[in-house]
Amino acid sequence: MTTSIEERCKQKNVKLTNQRKIIAQIMTNSYDHPNVDELYKEVSKIDPKISIATVYRTVKLFEEAGIITKHDFRGEKARYEKLAESHHDHLIDVQSGEIVEFIDEEIEKLQKKIAEKLGYQIVDHRLELYGIKKKK
Repeated sequence: MTTSIEERCKQKNVKLTNQRKIIAQIMTNSYDHPNVDELYKEVSKIDPKISIATVYRTVKLFEEAGIITKHDFRGEKARYEKLAESHHDHLIDVQSGEIVEFIDEEIEKLQKKIAEKLGYQIVDHRLELYGIKKKK
């Protein structure tokens, strides 16, 4: 079971106003790593009084609290996702912008092996692959 952003806010004692609750709900239900403009568009459908500045401030608050994570995929606008409960990597389609999450144990083992060979222990990492879909 995944934890909603609203539940994580409560766990971390982040005060949730009604506007923040709406933003948290939209982010929890989002599967496409939205940027702030996309979030604002969805939030506005529910409460047109929420300003884009409120969305920016809320996203920053959630990020600083360790509730969501920020991605800067190849110079695009920053995109956000709920902090994952388990590690995953990303494959970004450079034509459509689609972001595919994946887990590959072989890649994880290879990264550890390379770090060890070079005398390091991995403490964190991100893997982003960029590609285009092959024609069938």
